[in-house]
Amino acid sequence: MDAVYVGEKVCLECHEHVDTQYSHTLHAKTFRDNPRNSQQAQVCEACHGPGSKHAEETWDKRLIIGFTRNWETPVAVQNAQCLSCHQGGQRLHWVGSTHDKNKVACSDCHNPMVKNSINGALAKETISETCYSCHPKQRADFLKRSHMPLSEGKMTCVDCHNPHGSRTRPMLNKDSLNEVCYTCHAEKRGPFLWEHAPVRENCANCHLPHGSNHDKLLVTARPFLCQQCHNQMFHPGTFYNASQTAESALQPGGAASQRMIGRACQNCHTQIHGSNHPSGARWQR
Repeated sequence: MDAVYVGEKVCLECHEHVDTQYSHTLHAKTFRDNPRNSQQAQVCEACHGPGSKHAEETWDKRLIIGFTRNWETPVAVQNAQCLSCHQGGQRLHWVGSTHDKNKVACSDCHNPMVKNSINGALAKETISETCYSCHPKQRADFLKRSHMPLSEGKMTCVDCHNPHGSRTRPMLNKDSLNEVCYTCHAEKRGPFLWEHAPVRENCANCHLPHGSNHDKLLVTARPFLCQQCHNQMFHPGTFYNASQTAESALQPGGAASQRMIGRACQNCHTQIHGSNHPSGARWQR
């Protein structure tokens, strides 16, 4: 015989301690005071499923849906329960997304039983802290000398990514990396009369999107970054080294090169992202 609904009061006979935290959450207030359908009106059983058999044999984890990693409920079953209400919208591309393929459960990032965050029913206090649980490399990147202002609270991971899936592999919230960058850096969008090909192709050709120990989140320091492409004869192909820096000029016999100090190549090629000046073919104005 299949399990049947027994009601919230029966659940609270054993789980009264859980209710002290749950009562403050958005799910509790919605299910109890303004349910959208008969399923939500079941409150606890709206998510955990009918509880009659669980009430009889509490030791058997198979008789109810659990939302923790040490429970025996498959991730697909857990997520199906959440998606029964939270479908469409930002979750339109969840099926087949990177998180879905890696068997990330909704409950790995969200905890509707406790009000840990201001919104989003997150498992941690903030979006960034929640993402850091699985992405420690990105946490380290944001602590580098030059970084996106995540630690300062001026942006979050979801300003660039949609953790519930998107049409792009890194789950960007736009169709391309450049479109994401243009959201904040609109002056780099163009179109320009004189375009810089690597810039138009991909911002990440020159910049690390999370953080770098080089200025402006650059992949490597100037002029070496520029010389990865501009290695022809004359000055673009000249080998520059530490003996030509401003610091070396203070040493006996030392001499600084204007192409090694300050902004290096950009001392002259100031409009490196593109130029609309009639004489800006070399991005100098």
